[in-house]
Amino acid sequence: MLVKPTAGGVTVRLRVTPRGGSDRIEGRGEDADGVPHLRLRVSDVAEKGKANAAVLKLLAKAWGVPRSTLSIVSGETGRNKTVAVAGDPGDLRGRIETWLESLVERPK
Repeated sequence: MLVKPTAGGVTVRLRVTPRGGSDRIEGRGEDADGVPHLRLRVSDVAEKGKANAAVLKLLAKAWGVPRSTLSIVSGETGRNKTVAVAGDPGDLRGRIETWLESLVERPK
């Protein structure tokens, strides 16, 4: 499950490539164990939290949520991260899953 409900919102697993040329969401992916994640690229470097800030800004814009509701809960210094989105779990899960469905249908 890519979008996981929690007590105060939802979490989403990410695979981030810093210094990726531009800020963009590339789609879904799976790790070697078959665990799903969302693949992202950001142009910022992975130092002093610059890439993490770019990730949160990109996701806030894509999902239509305030940047202040997003936080990185694991993987702050690695490529594999988990982001928490604070709010109503049902609303957020539906909104993000609908967005994910539309992402799959976009031409490459």
